[in-house]
Amino acid sequence: MVEESSCDLNASSAAKQTLMLLLSEDPACAVQAAKEIRCLTKTSQSHRRQFSAAVTPLVDMLCGGSGNAREAALAALLNLAVRDDENKMNIINGGALKPIMSFLESTNATVQEHAAAALVTLSASSNNKPIIAASGAIPLLVDVLHFGASSQARSDAAMALYNLSTDADNVPLILHAQPIPPLIDLLKSCKKSSKAAEKCVALIESAVAFEEGRRAVVAEEGGILAVVEVVEGGTGRGREHGVGALLRMCESDEGGEYRDAILGEGAIPGVMELTVEGSGRCRGRAQELLRLLRDPRPEMERGAVLYGEVKRVGKANKMVREMAQVSMEQSFRDIKERAVLCASHLSS
Repeated sequence: MVEESSCDLNASSAAKQTLMLLLSEDPACAVQAAKEIRCLTKTSQSHRRQFSAAVTPLVDMLCGGSGNAREAALAALLNLAVRDDENKMNIINGGALKPIMSFLESTNATVQEHAAAALVTLSASSNNKPIIAASGAIPLLVDVLHFGASSQARSDAAMALYNLSTDADNVPLILHAQPIPPLIDLLKSCKKSSKAAEKCVALIESAVAFEEGRRAVVAEEGGILAVVEVVEGGTGRGREHGVGALLRMCESDEGGEYRDAILGEGAIPGVMELTVEGSGRCRGRAQELLRLLRDPRPEMERGAVLYGEVKRVGKANKMVREMAQVSMEQSFRDIKERAVLCASHLSS
């Protein structure tokens, strides 16, 4: 117990010395202190609490220091904000947002990455979401998503936009910045089971609640296919968001355009798999999506007077049944093959 208390006192004393260095009039000492805070707070929650008093001087350094000082301050603030809502709010309230936004436009890949990562962390706080959105950060994040200096910066820009989109009031602002083309490009290029793909398709799910978003996804070459691929091979949450996006499109589909596009990209096998293997919520969404793909507008079909419309619906339903049959036959073949392999292993 005595030894533990001694360690705590030593840690507290070291933290105070580092804070004093941060306040030093010697710029080199202040930069060194910022770098030390960054290292100490990288994985330690207790250090993030110990150095909460460093937020104000670090924000001052971020706003008015040299290039090296600003970069060191940004990296330290990024680590201080991780899993600490109080630090997140203090960083925003202290005036860090404007310089962080300016770093998004930097041609220095490392600086841009740190700025995008900082906004991912800061935008996770519900209190910060409306402030960040109102600051004008959204168009800058979309620019990074489009033209970012690295794949990491682009992925973090997508994640920050997703965090902001969880506040429903921000979704129209995000759509106004036209994020769908670069979002689809990122989704095409990244691994479908990655966190980046999960957040991309989650943002698309929010966007397709609006006609503008639905039109943008369909207009983008390979847009629907990219979502379908996440449904087939994404993370559990990614697959759920993918099904949710496709379901929203089908639910709002009056002319059959979105349904036909989804069917054309071979969505049925992945959706059918989720009707059995998905989580409770995901399974329900998949079942509803499958129903809409098979029989989208029964009331219109019953009352249709145009032969062409009835014929088109009938043809689409036939295609769904045929695709479902092929998928089931393939599944049975796979099961049979696995059974034969198991039997051969047991006999040997």
